[in-house]
Amino acid sequence: MKEEEKKNMENLAYNIKKYTYQDLLEIDDNKRYELIDGVIYEMSSPTTIHQEIVGELYVQFYNYLKGKRCKVFVSPLDVCLSGVKDTNKEYNVVEPDVILVCDNEKITDKCILGVPDLLIEVLSKTSRKHDTFIKFNLYERYGVKEYWIIDTEAETISQYILNEKNIYTLQKIYEVTEDVKVNVLENCTISLKELLKKD
Repeated sequence: MKEEEKKNMENLAYNIKKYTYQDLLEIDDNKRYELIDGVIYEMSSPTTIHQEIVGELYVQFYNYLKGKRCKVFVSPLDVCLSGVKDTNKEYNVVEPDVILVCDNEKITDKCILGVPDLLIEVLSKTSRKHDTFIKFNLYERYGVKEYWIIDTEAETISQYILNEKNIYTLQKIYEVTEDVKVNVLENCTISLKELLKKD
């Protein structure tokens, strides 16, 4: 590569704007967005089965967590992974489908400020690459202890656990007919078998 071309590419990379959480908050078009490493991603509307699964997960986690310190939330809710209070310095804001937080100091009126203990994403046709690659790497990098990917087409639940080297290992790929043991909670299992019965 010629020196002049190299300089032009460096200048282009330097001039690409990195968006912040503040930029995201100022968008007023009734659409949903996520922010990953300063890049804005538009989110598509979920399907009915997607929402049924998210609702079922919320109910089961909520019932288990009654009287306990952890809390469960569902999207739309911003998760500011860096945990910085200055919205002009936050470059990673996501809206996972299900969010489990065991540190109540991370829970604010407007968002989750910091890294949750467990995140769950239910795949859709438009979010498959986003959830299985981009967000997978992001959650691993920020140290989310447990990450589930629910694939309604394959009828599986992939459970990833952060190991001692801060790398995700695949704990197990569950069939939807199986109970899933939650790693970050004691004696908690979640079941989607009634909702996603196989014919």
